[in-house]
Amino acid sequence: MKINEVKATPGARKKAVRKGRGYGSGFGKTSGRGHKGQGARSGGGKGPMFEGGQMPLFRRLPKRGFNSRNKKHYIVVNVGDLEVFANDAVVDAQALDAAGIITLPKVNDGLKILGDGDLSKRLHVKAAAFTVNAREKILGAGGQVEVI
Repeated sequence: MKINEVKATPGARKKAVRKGRGYGSGFGKTSGRGHKGQGARSGGGKGPMFEGGQMPLFRRLPKRGFNSRNKKHYIVVNVGDLEVFANDAVVDAQALDAAGIITLPKVNDGLKILGDGDLSKRLHVKAAAFTVNAREKILGAGGQVEVI
């Protein structure tokens, strides 16, 4: 069988109804909309959220929380993950991407270093933010911290 021999299953493709083409077509004059009323109007009918006058679901559910438009979305990396680098290495987003710890297109508002884990290497870490614990561990190992 070739692609030009493929046919639709009988009954799968129905001919479109041409409305408003005279009373002989069966859909002339009012074009299947009836006389007057909401359904006869352009844009008539009820919206997709209408529940027959019942209190709609989106109004029944409680409104909770607050989403700040100014929230920072950091890519987070723990101090223990930096153990893969050699002594005196410069650790930034590109170096972490090369090591396979993060993926670069996803660095939103920058990189944040968290304090989970231990660090024994002397590293120069460049990131947008550090936790107090992470800063202490990097400096305690003899490294440097740079906020970019």
